[in-house]
Amino acid sequence: MEQTLKYHRILLKLSGEALAGPQGGGIDPRQAEEIALRVGEVRQLGVDVAIVIGAGNVWRGRVGIERGMDRATADYMGMIATVMNALALMDAMERSGMVTRVQSAVEMHAVAEPYIRRRAIRHLEKGRVVILGGGTGNPYFSTDTAAALRAMEIGADVLIKATKVDGVYDRDPMLYPDAVRFDRLTYMDAINRRLKVMDSTALSLCMDNRLPILVLNLWQPDVLRQAVFGEPVGTLVND
Repeated sequence: MEQTLKYHRILLKLSGEALAGPQGGGIDPRQAEEIALRVGEVRQLGVDVAIVIGAGNVWRGRVGIERGMDRATADYMGMIATVMNALALMDAMERSGMVTRVQSAVEMHAVAEPYIRRRAIRHLEKGRVVILGGGTGNPYFSTDTAAALRAMEIGADVLIKATKVDGVYDRDPMLYPDAVRFDRLTYMDAINRRLKVMDSTALSLCMDNRLPILVLNLWQPDVLRQAVFGEPVGTLVND
């Protein structure tokens, strides 16, 4: 029996650490290739894929802020770092046979298109993977919030947050072996219990616009493919 796609257009939110090498920082091309492999699997099914990526592998703004750096300056540095990560993903995906476009909310004409909503949607309709760098283009907003915003702008069916754990737990499973994993949460559960699904601004934005969030471990084999068919993987956050 042929499976039916549940999600036809997804926004995949990646942390910068997804590209980090064994040392925990920097950009490891092998990690980019692994991500490209997983994205390629769902693209072959006809799923439209847009990606928002963070910058934690290159720059953590809070480190600068703790040393007295201006918050806006630290945030702009992070936005620029996300474009570096976007280019690394673009290269890996193009080498694997996918057609991509990088768009940046911070204008960098030599390396990326400016983010234009209608153009991003047109790229998706043509089967291109759209990698969105530069956050929202504004300081004081996280890449979680950028992911929520872009997901709604492009008409995504779901925001998939890719992590290194297989869902949302009541506490850190790396520190507490008895931590309990949730199969499903409401937006208010996630906000009130401060479960670190995404930051509160991103969660509120998704709640107000009824955009479901799926938290999963991208590194589990076949998990992204299972997700787009609506199979029970990770933790689903919705109404």
